[in-house]
Amino acid sequence: MRQRQRLLGKDENLAHIWPSFADVTSTFAMILFVLVLMAYVKNLVSTKQLAAYEKQVAGAEQRLGALSLDLDRTQKEIALGRSALSASERKLKTQEGVIAASQAELDQLRARLSSIALLRVEVLEKVKLAVEAVLAKDPPPGAALQPGGSLVRLGDNGNIVINEGLVFEYNSFALKPGSTPLLDTLSRALESVLDDTEVREYVDAIIVQGHTDDRGTPSFNRELSSKRANAVVDYLLKANPNLEKKYASFFASSAFSEFRPLDPSENENAYERNRRIEISVALKDSNVRKLIDQYMSATPIDGVPADPAAAAPGSAGDSAGAAPTDPAAPAPAGATPPAPDAPPAKP
Repeated sequence: MRQRQRLLGKDENLAHIWPSFADVTSTFAMILFVLVLMAYVKNLVSTKQLAAYEKQVAGAEQRLGALSLDLDRTQKEIALGRSALSASERKLKTQEGVIAASQAELDQLRARLSSIALLRVEVLEKVKLAVEAVLAKDPPPGAALQPGGSLVRLGDNGNIVINEGLVFEYNSFALKPGSTPLLDTLSRALESVLDDTEVREYVDAIIVQGHTDDRGTPSFNRELSSKRANAVVDYLLKANPNLEKKYASFFASSAFSEFRPLDPSENENAYERNRRIEISVALKDSNVRKLIDQYMSATPIDGVPADPAAAAPGSAGDSAGAAPTDPAAPAPAGATPPAPDAPPAKP
């Protein structure tokens, strides 16, 4: 094998020897290659990152577009909601006006119904005051006072209560002569009350009731209370021809015998309280129903009109405060009931 010949001797200094042009050129070429390679790799990496960034930007722009659409839709919904809210507020104000008007009408109805409810007491109070005025000037001789010092009073049931001693003798249905001023005044007072059209519109009947104590038999007491009630009605109509001519159809009598005592005690004071004449005013329920129907027909509930049919006026079931009918009691006003065959002695 051929060996490479050394150009330098063993004793020569290498520091004074320059590298050849080829070595320098190859070295520079190698350096440039490395730099170019690094630039290429860097450019390649940058391109991939840029593509990724562009992809991210595109995705962000797409999401931004979707969000923009959602925002537009939301804004439209908000605008519709505000419009609907404004419409609801206007409707609510309208409804509040309707409710206020209905409440005002209901208050008026309540006021009218309250006035009707008080009408019966007012009618009886007017009659009572008129009668008391006569009694105060000329009280009947021997008439016992009611508890509290009143000859005529309003009872707890709203009826006018007249002490028996003012009108009848003891155990009799014959009127006392001294009772005529009282009954004359009562007759005129009742005519004056019935002359009031607004009052008469709601009055169904004026009922004179006879009551006794519980001494004696029920049949005798029933006859006695019936005769006394009829005697009062007869005199009221005869004493005032105008009352009979104009308003006789309003008057009726009833007998309760001993069965509605004011005081259940068994003593003279209780017996005296229980022997009495009461005057009751029965009102027409049909007129009250008519008033309610008028309101209901003008103010339907939930769009359903009320039944306009009202009860027929003047029927037996239409009377408020009417006295119950005793099967054995009163003969019609003006009739003379038969005398009892053998009335037992009444204490």
